[in-house]
Amino acid sequence: QVQVVESGGGLVQAGGSLRLSCSASGLTFQRLSMAWFRQVPGSEREGISCNKWFDDFTHYGDSVKGRLSMSRDNDKKTVYLQLDNLKAEDTAIYYCAAEYETPSTCRGGVTSAEYTYWGRGTPVTVSS
Repeated sequence: QVQVVESGGGLVQAGGSLRLSCSASGLTFQRLSMAWFRQVPGSEREGISCNKWFDDFTHYGDSVKGRLSMSRDNDKKTVYLQLDNLKAEDTAIYYCAAEYETPSTCRGGVTSAEYTYWGRGTPVTVSS
């Protein structure tokens, strides 16, 4: 059974930090591209970052570049999203997604259509 599970969300003050985690089971993790998205209710889902297993390539969306870092631990079958200097506009549901990567996956940006397996999301609320 495929499971993608996010954790680590919560309430944080503006300027603070959070680290989100995402584990993937039921899939061959070492062949996966992993990605993070976020969505504010009523708005479109926004791609934040994606990572390729093959060469550890990572792409970041423009809105969060410089304030976050994505990493992966293949032994733990987990990816992480470190969020720093959080702002009120970072408040959203954060989703993790996985897909068996192809050469083009994640190369052109963080695109939701490229990912099949999704978690249920973890909420992040930033208070100002």
